[in-house]
Amino acid sequence: YIIVFLNKCDMVDDAELLELVEMEVRELLSKYDFPGDDTPIVKGSAKLALEGDKGDLGEQAIMRLADALDTYIPQPDRAVDGAFLLPVEDVFSISGR
Repeated sequence: YIIVFLNKCDMVDDAELLELVEMEVRELLSKYDFPGDDTPIVKGSAKLALEGDKGDLGEQAIMRLADALDTYIPQPDRAVDGAFLLPVEDVFSISGR
């Protein structure tokens, strides 16, 4: 699964340029065997969102991104009745203990 967030859209004044970029991204996704036509693409500005901008490119874009994550990527099935598994990457021994 893949979701695309086009960042820094606040720096582009031409809406046609944003549409062109979206089309190119969809073509690239299709080229690499992703569903380019069905992939959610969210346009926004992370900087505006961090600054608390309530506009379409600010916090609303982040909310659309979160909604896309919730709707497009399915919740994985987890075996809750099986044994508890905890991955351990490294073990360090402390001298003197």
